[in-house]
Amino acid sequence: MYPEPARHTPAERAVTAYQPTPLPPAVVHPAPVAPVQPGTVPAVASIVLPDGRIVTGYAVDYPQPTPVAAKPTASRTAVNVALGGVTFLAVCGGLLLLTSFIAALTAFVSQLIILAAVIFGGWIAVQVLSAGGHKGGTTVNIRRAVFRRNHFHG
Repeated sequence: MYPEPARHTPAERAVTAYQPTPLPPAVVHPAPVAPVQPGTVPAVASIVLPDGRIVTGYAVDYPQPTPVAAKPTASRTAVNVALGGVTFLAVCGGLLLLTSFIAALTAFVSQLIILAAVIFGGWIAVQVLSAGGHKGGTTVNIRRAVFRRNHFHG
């Protein structure tokens, strides 16, 4: 799949060392000297390094940033208003849940009442419609009656 790596002879594998070419020294132009007021020349400072060398130079005063004024702490009124708002939102959420719960409970109770009415009505219907062979009511057998002199002979 991949090509065979090239085989090099020992002579080809010899390392060639290159020596760096020295650069000619750079031409340094002296920096222009700006006129300085006599009272503004900074003081010269010397520092002794740990190896004993002494470094001398001008002490530079870095401009200090202006201190940021401390932010005032939140006032008690602002904190109370914020807490009141959070409490109001919590109460509104609780009331919303409470009304939802009451609505669900009302629907559940009404469904139970309807279920009881259906079951009780069905029981009454079964009792009325299945009298078991007795049809109910009064049975009257009419036969020929004989009336003689206002007297009934049955």
